[in-house]
Amino acid sequence: MNYALRIPDYYKADIEDVKGEVSMNQFIVNAIAEKVASLKTVDYLAQRAKKGSREHAISMLKKASSKIPDIDDTMS
Repeated sequence: MNYALRIPDYYKADIEDVKGEVSMNQFIVNAIAEKVASLKTVDYLAQRAKKGSREHAISMLKKASSKIPDIDDTMS
């Protein structure tokens, strides 16, 4: 697929700063891939949320341990 793409001049410096050594074409392809993945993830999570229920979530939380985590299992 080929598309003529017009990118506003005010993005040029930002793109040059973050794209590193890759070509502009590869940078744009990667940006598109990231956006598509992000949108698919949002859709996937929305579909999963429709299958869940508040009652089930609360019942699972009630089963959670009240034990204090080991020091190695905490974020410090």
